[in-house]
Amino acid sequence: MTDLKVRQARMIALLEKLAPFEGYTLSALDGVKFMRADRAIPRTPVLYEPCIVIVCQGRKKGYLGDEFYTYDPNHYLVLSVPLPFESETEASTQEPMLAVSLRIDLKLAAELTLELERSRSATPSIPSGIYSTPLSEDMSDALLRLLQALLAPQDAMILGPAIVRELLYRVLTGPQGGAIRASLTQQSHFGKIGKALRRIHANYQEQIDVATLAKEAGMSVAAFHSNFKAVTLTSPIQYLKTTRLHKARLLMVQDGVSAATASNLVGYESSSQFSREFKRFFGRTPIQEASMMKSALMLMSAEDLSNAATMQ
Repeated sequence: MTDLKVRQARMIALLEKLAPFEGYTLSALDGVKFMRADRAIPRTPVLYEPCIVIVCQGRKKGYLGDEFYTYDPNHYLVLSVPLPFESETEASTQEPMLAVSLRIDLKLAAELTLELERSRSATPSIPSGIYSTPLSEDMSDALLRLLQALLAPQDAMILGPAIVRELLYRVLTGPQGGAIRASLTQQSHFGKIGKALRRIHANYQEQIDVATLAKEAGMSVAAFHSNFKAVTLTSPIQYLKTTRLHKARLLMVQDGVSAATASNLVGYESSSQFSREFKRFFGRTPIQEASMMKSALMLMSAEDLSNAATMQ
């Protein structure tokens, strides 16, 4: 057995302990979560925050527009900006899907990006909101050490943050690390769109108009539309609508609020319009979707159900 296979087997064994049950599990370290699924989960609309998702066993696929992204034991997924897409999970009771999600700390990423620019060691790449890339030995080694540290609260507290920093450094210096660096560079179009996306997520319940977002980004409305679609493959209005629908689903599933209350809380003025758009997007009425998602809570992460945070 090769060193890589041995390392992978050890990571799976550790995740069996750290995520013994189906669903979403918090770790002892803020921003690091585990996911386990013992059966396949079909394509489901999700909304991920900036994160790194490493699948140690099983396979997941993300679909955005005409593109699809595989993340499995050989490839990890990175989202440099908050993005709505569809996610599918391949798993079985014999081979459960086991994954680790690391929220990207934008302040830490900015600090590392600045250091890389100072050392002139940053490798340019085409900006992208989402990508999958091969898992290197350095990444795999760091992940194993992180999982080992997370078994003990003291190790997690003292050793964990440095290992997370190392993992983010490996991503930033990887083949496509320029995508995250670009999202943090406010002078670039990509960085300005990334800032607009974060603003939408922080204030989705407010009345947000495209003209204001374009002005804040220092672009004309036409240029903002074009650059926004290049990053998200959708329009600003559709992105805001999708974000609101996901947030409303979270409120109904986790907080048990009614569809009318959820629609009001996420910024809809008409509950009937909300119900129509909800059914068009999810394929079910709000009541049907909330009921179905509650029954699937043990199979899907809180983030995917909301989808307010990161992995499924």
